[in-house]
Amino acid sequence: MSLERIIMAFAGFMVLLSMALTAWVNHNFIWLTVFVGANLLQSAFTGFCPAAILFKKLGAKPAAELAMTDKP
Repeated sequence: MSLERIIMAFAGFMVLLSMALTAWVNHNFIWLTVFVGANLLQSAFTGFCPAAILFKKLGAKPAAELAMTDKP
């Protein structure tokens, strides 16, 4: 799985998790949803994503790099 898809899956998971925590634990977990949304928005404009840095360190590769390794 490419880094980009991992980031999208992680962001979606975090939004769903934060909404579940908001509904079932404490209404202040809505701020986690706000943080995830703000991070997605700023990363769209700046290209800086802390989660991408973390996943790169864990070994995830960008789609372009994966495409180059698949060619014979």
